[in-house]
Amino acid sequence: MDHDNQDAEQLRLLSIFHYIVAGMLALFSLFPVIHLAIGVGIVTGAFDGTGTGEAPPAFMGWLFIAIPLAFIAFGLTMAACVALAGRKLTQRRGHLFCLVVAGVECCFFPFGTVLGVLTILVLTRPTVRQAFGVADSGI
Repeated sequence: MDHDNQDAEQLRLLSIFHYIVAGMLALFSLFPVIHLAIGVGIVTGAFDGTGTGEAPPAFMGWLFIAIPLAFIAFGLTMAACVALAGRKLTQRRGHLFCLVVAGVECCFFPFGTVLGVLTILVLTRPTVRQAFGVADSGI
């Protein structure tokens, strides 16, 4: 019975840390908004006539819009997946989803790496697999 309490406490802590890392990911993914604003300024002509009098090429503005939008979309999507994994850890559902998200989290050094590794270690325990209702495959 002691293992059940220990597993429950560790899953609760992992869930909380998933929410924290999701918030950090969401915040950091919004940093390219500065580049997005510059791109919009280039496309709308806000930088025409500054300095030398030549306008920057329009394709540069579109690059300054497309690339930051891709980074922002990826970051916010990843933050949502991490938050969802935290919720699923609390509900003891989505074992495979939580494992996949933990593996992807390992790419986000340093906090994601630590959280991902610890999550994988906890989720691969037979007692935790049982709590999620996953059949033991003998791994």
